[in-house]
Amino acid sequence: MTAMIDITSAEKTFTMHLQGGVELPVVRGVSFHVVSGECVVLSGPSGAGKSSILKMIFGNYRCDGGRIGIRHQGTVIDLATAEPRQVLSVRRSTIGYVSQFLRAVPRVATLDVVAEPLIANGTARAEAREKAGGLLRRLNIPERLWTLPPSTFSGGEQQRVNIARGFISDLPILLLDEPTASLDAVNRAVVVELVGQKKQQGVAMVAIVHDDEIRHRIADRTVDVTSFAAAA
Repeated sequence: MTAMIDITSAEKTFTMHLQGGVELPVVRGVSFHVVSGECVVLSGPSGAGKSSILKMIFGNYRCDGGRIGIRHQGTVIDLATAEPRQVLSVRRSTIGYVSQFLRAVPRVATLDVVAEPLIANGTARAEAREKAGGLLRRLNIPERLWTLPPSTFSGGEQQRVNIARGFISDLPILLLDEPTASLDAVNRAVVVELVGQKKQQGVAMVAIVHDDEIRHRIADRTVDVTSFAAAA
């Protein structure tokens, strides 16, 4: 099968400009691939670089070396060397991201926060809001809350809004950074079902999951990032 993500010898070092330019190596030699319909889970202790690798794939962190190959609209773009406009195009049309924290515009209704990625890509507002409502309902967010901004919600509710927003688009790649961390058993099960549906749709996923049970249920393959840690 064709790889949607193909990473070869990627590395990242942070330069601490406020501390005399001290360099802090994070990861090196990162190499793995992900094909359509596969969920690869990154494993390793805290500080090993799992979130940094996700941000490298998303283009938030620029690689200092190596290659981050992303299949985008029929061609492969190397995000390690891509121009900013190419990175933005990849994010808009190819890669979805569910982070650990919801970042939403204040005072915007929850329904519109979830619908926004579809509207931004040309879906009619009514259709996007209908799909958003279906996901919110599935993730047990009561309809009476949909008109309220998610900043008024509990941590677990905000995370469910975050998940709905991340899963609403039909993008071919999805990155998941601890999507079940703040959820109860019922909603963790919903996320497992959503991941399973994305697999059936051929979506390539990379996830960070600390819950052993969830990891076992969603992972087709596990990549231990310990060997990529710069201090290893």
